[in-house]
Amino acid sequence: MKYVMDIHEVLKFLPHRYPFLLIDRVIDIQLGKSLVALKNVTVNEMFFSGHFPERPVMPGVLILEAMAQAGGVLAYKSTNTSPEDGTLYYFAGVDKARFRRVVEPGDQLRLEVKLLRSKRNVWVLSGSAYVDDELVCSAELMSASK
Repeated sequence: MKYVMDIHEVLKFLPHRYPFLLIDRVIDIQLGKSLVALKNVTVNEMFFSGHFPERPVMPGVLILEAMAQAGGVLAYKSTNTSPEDGTLYYFAGVDKARFRRVVEPGDQLRLEVKLLRSKRNVWVLSGSAYVDDELVCSAELMSASK
């Protein structure tokens, strides 16, 4: 099933708020399988004032967090749950993380997550982040709900 979510719908499925909401839009979703989201990286992001002021670079851990949030939206939508009903998906693990290029103000991150497996409340996903068609980061992510 193809699906698009604007920021208003994303806010219904993620408990994060500024400065930790790292998804602006979902451009594709296949329930129980995969999700593609966008993050517009702007110079006024809070982290740029300290990382690094002379050459602003998005911290790698925040790129991983953005992919994890995309995975959270996929899990919520696929299980027909939301933070409003008391379900919370937590970022539970990361493996095989690799960073291939820096992300700077003006870039648009395309976050792609694919479900590898799920069992009960644990989801394991393959995540990739791109700027244009260039791979920025890849990792295996785990989330668990409570």
